[in-house]
Amino acid sequence: MVYLEKFILPDEEQEYVLARRRMAENGGPLGYLDNGYPCGLFPQRGLSELDFEPITVFCGGNGSGKSTLLNAIAQKLQLKRIAPFNGGEMFAPYCGACVYRTGFNDEGEPLAIPADSRSLTSDVIFEYMLAARTRNEEIAEDTAQGKEDYASLKYGENIRFTGWENYEKFRLQVLARTKSLSRRKFLQKLAGKEIRLRSNGETALYFFDEMLQNDTLYLLDEPENSLSPQMQLEVKALIERKARYCGCQFIIATHSPFLLALDRAKLYDLDTSPVRLKHWWELENTRAYFEFFFANRKLFQKDGE
Repeated sequence: MVYLEKFILPDEEQEYVLARRRMAENGGPLGYLDNGYPCGLFPQRGLSELDFEPITVFCGGNGSGKSTLLNAIAQKLQLKRIAPFNGGEMFAPYCGACVYRTGFNDEGEPLAIPADSRSLTSDVIFEYMLAARTRNEEIAEDTAQGKEDYASLKYGENIRFTGWENYEKFRLQVLARTKSLSRRKFLQKLAGKEIRLRSNGETALYFFDEMLQNDTLYLLDEPENSLSPQMQLEVKALIERKARYCGCQFIIATHSPFLLALDRAKLYDLDTSPVRLKHWWELENTRAYFEFFFANRKLFQKDGE
């Protein structure tokens, strides 16, 4: 599915107008501009518009503009996001000057950007793991107290029902003594259920599996962080499956050679000037991996191969 079909960036003349307007706002005829970002980043490299497929990938080194493009798209489309991003005084006016066009359904009608579409960064995954661990620690503390409370309810003195002020405690005692509320269920009710955590990579993979819903547009900024090569391949398969069978569209910024090789992905190489579309095996990033392993191929080969 293609919800976002085209995204048009301000050209050099539009950027100049935006900058002059902001300078005037800062100080009239003697106006100044503290930070022009993201103006000047893309026109000089011939990037004026982006066309999208069900999977579109931005590749490039640090400072090439991968994350900037994702942030601009997220801002313009007002996508849900959790993690903050580096903006600046020109970012909102810049995004306001951007233009986008949606795709069309089978009847030729324009598609709306799905309401649950969102931008996800590696920071969000790390924060999820941290929040889950913190929550589990809190649950462990509540559980220890809960065991004492359960024993008190089940074996302690009878609670007399006097009204709404002690109804819940009275109800729990009745349930505990009739065995309709086990200690395990009592503790889950009191403290909550722990979030199952394994390694960082396994937790990140679980995060993607739970987060990526059907019929939704997702912007993913370096989703490979904290994932082993094998788990990057699992995320690759998940993205391909969601795009092909579940009505999802993905726009991804990545360094991962595995995600660069996403099946049927349109790939923009932001390291070239002008920016060009390339196959994943044509990128300097992936060729560096190839040349390294090719030079050491004998270490991977058995005798006689």
